[in-house]
Amino acid sequence: MKPLDPRDRLIIALDVADRAAAEKLVEAIGDAAVFYKIGMELAYSDGGLALAPRLAGAGKKVFLDLKLHDIPNTVERATAQVARLGATFLTVHAYPQTMQAAVAGANGSELSILGVTVLTSFDDEDLIEAGYRFGVVETVRRRAEQARALGVQGLVASAAEAGPVREALGPDMILVTPGIRPAGGDVGDQKRVATPGRAIRDGADYLVVGRPIVQAADPRAAALRIVAEIAAATP
Repeated sequence: MKPLDPRDRLIIALDVADRAAAEKLVEAIGDAAVFYKIGMELAYSDGGLALAPRLAGAGKKVFLDLKLHDIPNTVERATAQVARLGATFLTVHAYPQTMQAAVAGANGSELSILGVTVLTSFDDEDLIEAGYRFGVVETVRRRAEQARALGVQGLVASAAEAGPVREALGPDMILVTPGIRPAGGDVGDQKRVATPGRAIRDGADYLVVGRPIVQAADPRAAALRIVAEIAAATP
């Protein structure tokens, strides 16, 4: 994968209630960022999903964080529909059947599939409570290996697992890390977080940042600070 410009490596999560708020935020940030995530809150609002082709048409990149997970036929057909929206990334839960179906649905398009390994709000105790056999590190490792074998283009994993995942999979798979918090920032409901610089040094390609930018008094300035930290940490 060719080197990425620091500005391209920041994905701003449009975690807002409606399309109007999202468009206002994008306008305020301006050319400080080029990559935006549309998650479930915005996607399910009136006109939220329709924002994806609008952003793509304006030269922005779009990450649809829909975390698909259903029977294979449904996932494949839904992915094929998403591929028409002009998005760059789509997330699915990293279960083998789901990933395989999503890869089939995206075949022939420019859409890249990202497997979500373990949500950043989970820790070992949460996984055991939910009935999993393994803790976070082992679950992420197994799902990463399955994703690679199935032809999935990339993974979503917390920065806490970025180093081991990158070491195991090599340089070619895309690694996207959420749960990014600037030094001293509020962790909120996240349990596995890291600073932008730490995540980049540990092998992340893209960083997803929501609240530290979205809730900032000056979102553009907040985005520029994170881009600068990415640049400083980039080899």
